[in-house]
Amino acid sequence: MSLLQRMERTRNAANASLVSRVLETVEHVDSTQKETPIQSKETNSSNASMLAQIKAKAHVQLVDDLTQREDHVELAQLFENFLTKEQVVLTKTDQDTLLDELTAEISGYGPIDGLLRDDSISEIMVVAHDQVYIERQGKIEETQAQFKDDEHVMRIIEKIVSPIGRRIDEATPYVDARLPDGSRVHAIIPPLALKGPCVTIRKFASIPLQVTDLLTRGTLTPAMAEFLKSAIAARVNIVISGGTGSGKTTTLNVLSSFIGEQERILTIEDAAELRLQQKHLVSLETRPANVEGKGTVTIRDLVKNALRMRPDRIVVGEVRGSEALDMLQAMNTGHDGSLTTGHANSPRDMVRRLETMVMMAGMELPSRAIREQISSAVQLIVHQARMPDGKRRITHITEVLGMESEQITLQDVFIFEQTGRSPDGTVLGRYRPTGVVPHCVERMKEQGTPIVMAWFRDEKFIAQGGESE
Repeated sequence: MSLLQRMERTRNAANASLVSRVLETVEHVDSTQKETPIQSKETNSSNASMLAQIKAKAHVQLVDDLTQREDHVELAQLFENFLTKEQVVLTKTDQDTLLDELTAEISGYGPIDGLLRDDSISEIMVVAHDQVYIERQGKIEETQAQFKDDEHVMRIIEKIVSPIGRRIDEATPYVDARLPDGSRVHAIIPPLALKGPCVTIRKFASIPLQVTDLLTRGTLTPAMAEFLKSAIAARVNIVISGGTGSGKTTTLNVLSSFIGEQERILTIEDAAELRLQQKHLVSLETRPANVEGKGTVTIRDLVKNALRMRPDRIVVGEVRGSEALDMLQAMNTGHDGSLTTGHANSPRDMVRRLETMVMMAGMELPSRAIREQISSAVQLIVHQARMPDGKRRITHITEVLGMESEQITLQDVFIFEQTGRSPDGTVLGRYRPTGVVPHCVERMKEQGTPIVMAWFRDEKFIAQGGESE
């Protein structure tokens, strides 16, 4: 394709996108509201109705006048011109509220736009068009945000998934996607979702968390952090395990930050969420099937391709199926220092899940051969949990020792011991080293990474302040 053809194709795509946006937003306005004259009344309910009429009429006018830039300054100017033209007098509060709502509808994500901008919120859950919940500091609470109807929710879902080439319809009634800032989005619609379209958004901090943030939050101790940093430098293969919402991806991001700038890193994910800061980074993302049911690219396909791309490190966002076999083979064939995550309730369960996932590859390998692959490929398991009080903690750093008889042998290096609950429900406990010096220390010494033996026995490295909340 010539340069001229590519430029023409890009321009046509941009025009089509703008037309689609205009049609989408115009559909949001009730046809009966378009022709309703704007009237001012005394009661609160009448005032709310009047504001709704103004919003509906302004929505149509702003979409008609808006250029492709869609910036806030232009929207504000167009809204002010509209109010002047219609001779509408509003209080400053009402004017600002309407402008924010219109901006969210046209260039944002509707009723949840403000929630997405709130850094204190970690999760947004749309249960139905009139039910929106959030998670803040580990606690779930209901919000006042509401969509107009199910069609309104569907338009916002389309707005999220379309730019990244995903689709959702009756043939494919669920989708995994991401927002521009990397926040993870899952949507499922009728007939699978009985109450209407359901959306779950896992937000990530606007500024990627660093290890100091995890230390401040009590996720781990300085000794644990230094040990993991040395393990990454020594190219130890690490699996991060935990339940849903336990903070596995956040910890993977932080551990990945310890990888040196001179190394070539390949990340592989279903929906790109990792935000590594290194310069030499290749990010790969899976692709679902197209309308014809073809063109699927799985994590397993990407892992196989990654091995031909001369990676120093392979970071897989999550293994949940047959790709576990390819990941283990990569770890066993010279790609040391690889990282991944997986769902499990404990380090021992993570080992069992890896064995089960390898069996899903259909290779019919004997159990002993699979276990030998796991024991030689994985050196450390970092297990993370969300505690009953909502806080995330690394509860185990466990070393994989190898095979003993028919079983894989594990030993804990650091653990979190829960000692009770405070009257307000806060989990009490402390981190402690088990006193065992892990075998991977020898590898760290060979690589010249710093080792402090006191990490594994000295009480001063245990959680700061004694009992940790």
